[in-house]
Amino acid sequence: MMCEVKKIGFIGTGVMGASMAGHLLGAGHKLKVFNRTESKAKVLIERGAQWVASPSLMARECDLIFTMLGYPSDVEAVIGKELIPGMERDSMIVDFTTSSPALARELAEQGERKGISIVDAPVSGGDLGAKNAALSIMMGGDASIISLILPYLEKLGKKLVHQGGPGAGQLTKMANQIAVAGSMLGMTESLAYAKKCGLDPHLVLDSIRGGAAGSWSLDNLSERVLKGDDSPGFYVKHFIKDLKIALDSAKEMNLDLPGTDRALELYCQLQDRGLGAKGTQSLFHLYS
Repeated sequence: MMCEVKKIGFIGTGVMGASMAGHLLGAGHKLKVFNRTESKAKVLIERGAQWVASPSLMARECDLIFTMLGYPSDVEAVIGKELIPGMERDSMIVDFTTSSPALARELAEQGERKGISIVDAPVSGGDLGAKNAALSIMMGGDASIISLILPYLEKLGKKLVHQGGPGAGQLTKMANQIAVAGSMLGMTESLAYAKKCGLDPHLVLDSIRGGAAGSWSLDNLSERVLKGDDSPGFYVKHFIKDLKIALDSAKEMNLDLPGTDRALELYCQLQDRGLGAKGTQSLFHLYS
């Protein structure tokens, strides 16, 4: 088992990954970075990160690699086909992507056969959580490996919980996204109702935030809704991906989730309107 990390890599420097990688740089860690669009890593490179031309090259150069990707297919391609084959025994991979629990288990087994430890560690908190190092990080994997990576994760989040073995982090993230779907529906419908009946929605928010209706969505996204700000803290297209994973997992367990089903239908309507690259709060457009 690895006792000392010498070279660190970060793959995926988009809306959230750039801030997360930035916190590692800010903590004094030397960092190698890769992103499909190099320009999205420009700020990190200007701060001292070293650009690497591909995940395969990074695999040969680093013994701890963090990934923040888009879809399970990206996770399978980058981790399964580039990182695991290229990394040395006793290396570690921490995947922050929200992905399939089954894939997380499969990759962990694939890594284990080569002596590489993989932790699935999806996060919640959106762009604000990433910028403020206030993410909730849900971890699945071996406890001894997680103890080694905690000092790095503590630079990124405020709530770090080891949920169990491989895949447990992803299962927890599915529970998180199911809860988020409900709160997003509640937040947008509440604001639509307040506006429709002639109330001042800002005053309504002052009242309901402190009561039983309070939620992360109300605290962090309601003002964006009222300003018409659709900028993505989390993309609609990625939320659709997450809800599909959650519903597929629930189906395997013979669990019916009608509220999540409805949320997926509504977000698919947004995507059909060409809003897949907007933030999840843009759900409000369906009511306006």
